[in-house]
Amino acid sequence: MTAAAAKSASKQRVVTLAFWSIIVAFAVTGLKIVAWRMTGSVALYSDALESIANVVTAIAALWAIKISHMPADSDHPFGHHKAEYFSAVLEGVLIVVAALLIIAKVWDSLRNPTPLEQPWMGLGINTSAAIVNAVWAFILIRVGRAEKSPALIADGRHVMTDVVTSAGVLIGLIGAIFTGWHVLDPLLALIVALNILYQGWRVMGESLSGLMDRAVDNEEHLRIRDIISSNSKGALEVHDLKTRIAGRATFIEFHMVVEADMTVAESHAICDRIEDALKAEIPSVRITIHVEPDDEAKLPKGTVAVPFA
Repeated sequence: MTAAAAKSASKQRVVTLAFWSIIVAFAVTGLKIVAWRMTGSVALYSDALESIANVVTAIAALWAIKISHMPADSDHPFGHHKAEYFSAVLEGVLIVVAALLIIAKVWDSLRNPTPLEQPWMGLGINTSAAIVNAVWAFILIRVGRAEKSPALIADGRHVMTDVVTSAGVLIGLIGAIFTGWHVLDPLLALIVALNILYQGWRVMGESLSGLMDRAVDNEEHLRIRDIISSNSKGALEVHDLKTRIAGRATFIEFHMVVEADMTVAESHAICDRIEDALKAEIPSVRITIHVEPDDEAKLPKGTVAVPFA
């Protein structure tokens, strides 16, 4: 498969998952609303409200993914990769809004606690929705990591948070049913709201980090360094290696020192070899190499290894 065909297949895979995420979010939300209306549980209300946020963010994720896959143009010569981060930030904001709405509902319920209606039927429906969410969250996170899609990963993590929420609600409401302590319902909803607030903050923090041109992690940095070192025969030195991540794209730039009398064609051949090796190992990589003569070296003259400063 050619690079263009692989890129097209990757795009189609991500867009298809984003579309189905909307369908799944609608279905799960519908089940949870039925469970809440059937029981009157504040905890199930909190679970349903989080799922409504999932619907909105799934739609935003699909929009962002389509934008991020648009080719570079005159106004965006480096591409549109960062569009997915905006979707993830929106998701974090909506999570926080959902948590605040839950807290308001909890306050009202603590003042007027009421017994649950048809609790077992409601819990059964909610459990079914949680199982669907668990399977879908696993798929979203796995594919999102494979395709380096922040929007899919954020969506998957949010859905997985929803699964944890549903599990906690299930356990807590079973306890409330058997003990008759109706106050457990709003207290459980409050715990859910606090957990949602934490997850929202985490999602926004990671996305804002990406918008601030975060570098690759240390392990990936070392891998990039090793690839360059093993394919830079003919160069004297490499320094000022810098990286940044923009969605699924990784940008790499560095300075390569060569002998002053080396021809342009010879130095260009070294650059091509390094670029080919990096592209073979790192999907959607963008590489900038600044070639310098030996008087720009940062190491003592005569050093022939290719270390990094």
